Amino acid sequence: MVPTGAYGSWPSPIDAATAVARDGHPDHVGMVGDELWWTLARPTEGGRSALVRRRPDGESEVALPEPWNVRSRLMEYGGTPWHGAARAGEGPLIVFVHFADQRLYAYEPDTGAPPRPLTPLCPVGSGLRWADPRIDVERGEVWCVLEEFTGDAPTDVRRVIAAVPLDGSAAQARSLVRELSDGRHRFVTGPRLSPDGGRAVWIAWDHPRMPWDGTELILADIGEDGLMHGARAVAGGPDESIAQAEWSAEGQLLFSSDRSGWWNLYAMDPDQGTTTALCPREEEFAGPLWQIGRRWFQPLDNGLIAVVHGKGATALGILDPRGGDLVDAVGPWQQWGATLTAHGSRVVGVAASSRTGAELVELDTATGRARVIGRGHADTVDPAYYPEPVIRTFAGPGGRDVHAHVYPPRHPDRTGPEGERPPYVIWVHGGPTSSFSLVLDLEAAYFTSRGIGVVKVDYGGSTGYGRAYRNRLREQWGVVDVEDCAAVARALAEEGAADPRRIAIRGGSAGGWTAAASLATTDVYACATISYPVLDLAGWLGVTHDFESRYLDTLIGPYADVPGRYLERSPGRKADRVTAPFLLLQGLDDAICPPVQCEEFLEKMAGRGIGHAYLTFEGEGHGFRRSETMIRAIEAELSLYTQVFAIDRHDIPVLELTI
Repeated sequence: MVPTGAYGSWPSPIDAATAVARDGHPDHVGMVGDELWWTLARPTEGGRSALVRRRPDGESEVALPEPWNVRSRLMEYGGTPWHGAARAGEGPLIVFVHFADQRLYAYEPDTGAPPRPLTPLCPVGSGLRWADPRIDVERGEVWCVLEEFTGDAPTDVRRVIAAVPLDGSAAQARSLVRELSDGRHRFVTGPRLSPDGGRAVWIAWDHPRMPWDGTELILADIGEDGLMHGARAVAGGPDESIAQAEWSAEGQLLFSSDRSGWWNLYAMDPDQGTTTALCPREEEFAGPLWQIGRRWFQPLDNGLIAVVHGKGATALGILDPRGGDLVDAVGPWQQWGATLTAHGSRVVGVAASSRTGAELVELDTATGRARVIGRGHADTVDPAYYPEPVIRTFAGPGGRDVHAHVYPPRHPDRTGPEGERPPYVIWVHGGPTSSFSLVLDLEAAYFTSRGIGVVKVDYGGSTGYGRAYRNRLREQWGVVDVEDCAAVARALAEEGAADPRRIAIRGGSAGGWTAAASLATTDVYACATISYPVLDLAGWLGVTHDFESRYLDTLIGPYADVPGRYLERSPGRKADRVTAPFLLLQGLDDAICPPVQCEEFLEKMAGRGIGHAYLTFEGEGHGFRRSETMIRAIEAELSLYTQVFAIDRHDIPVLELTI
């Protein structure tokens, strides 16, 4: 007979260090000849992003030791930070962005020489930043996106496509960097060159649109002078989002567009301008372009196309563009990352499931066999402690669908007392144009294995469910997201799955906004954990970065038109309505949601008698990367719940609440 124990008090082998151990999460995968390279998060090394090399014999090694950190800050969220080229008899040439100074470096690992800088430093504003590089060995250049600050304000910035000499001559001379685009667009992605080298294509957009609102596909001819000529928009517009563009081996232009209401895949004849839908479905074949250079599809040399697709969960499929046939890879994976690469008949991507962490998976399209080739998942604890998510669709206000993943408490040796219902925490994703992935999450398991349920809500505005679902949040941020999360919480309570008196909410960034707004406008939650949030909309406009500086035009409405709405929606201006305890977590180096918003909110809470705590972390930006930070944060969160939910456990540091 399984012993009973009060929910939240169960013993668990998943401690905080295990829960936040994200070391080994691969990303930005690419082939360099017949070698596989990727970036690898290293929280135990100050949160750096290492570059890893896998040789043809299957042996892997970290190519760049500390302190090299392969990560771009372009648009603050970054983008593809490296590219490589194979050279006969000389070994690979790698170009990468180093996070500390944001310079481009060239690295020839087989020579034993250290990386050498290719771009200069600049004292103006935040300097020069680079992303989405592509090496052109014949021209002796790397083509990429340049973000150049022209003043000290976060919006004093311009972006162009640029060509950087590989010989290092521009390392001290900005004038030797060639600008290839005309700078008429506020945002651009890196160019993709046609197989014959005669054309380039890229994606561009302008304020106030975000890339999931509307982008343009720009096509240009490349002259013998190495310059781009006749740049023109060939697809896209204010209400059409193009998220990726590539060339097929035959010279067709392939791109993902949501013109049908879903991000589907299209092929264009660049000479005739005719466009064909390759696999029209009510599924997504792309996603929000938070980082430039993301790859949801990859053309193969044989004419087939590897695609990441799905609704909510995703699969890796091989698409035959001639007939639209799509065959998915067989395996346990339920979520594929937007980072595909290919070599011959092999496709490599990053995949995970609700039972496995992120792994490097190779699909051989010739045989149909998929196998793990790197960073294979290893169970650090007994899988019996892993949560088992249930994919649910709840009824929101007016009967609208609200998608969510429910993780009930789960323990192999404990069950709750008869008649007791478990506490639950509503998790709100950031973005808000984003979604939760159906992957193994030991941070969720940290709570569920102790008897606290978790439910991850893909509220209206989330991606993965089509443009109409995504557009529900237009001018409704702080309304639809709050209502949808509350609807899920109430439904779980009404079903008898959750204790209505012990429901919390937690979120970071835009999720922190929703969590704070929920405390200020509903009576659903007993407490909240709020991380690096937006709290005051009008104040945020003046301090955030350029990429999101006009985001609120669609989420709230143009400030000049609806200033009252900015005041009305901001939880930072409703401190007098907050009656439940909360924990605030903030990185002191956050350029996206600076600490000032939390500080002003706490001033308004002073003396109100509501228990709260404020933890700040030096060296952390928007989203925590260091092990010690994440451990402190999750233990503080659990301590908040034990106090508010009256859970008896004494195996974590006590979070001191200020009244």
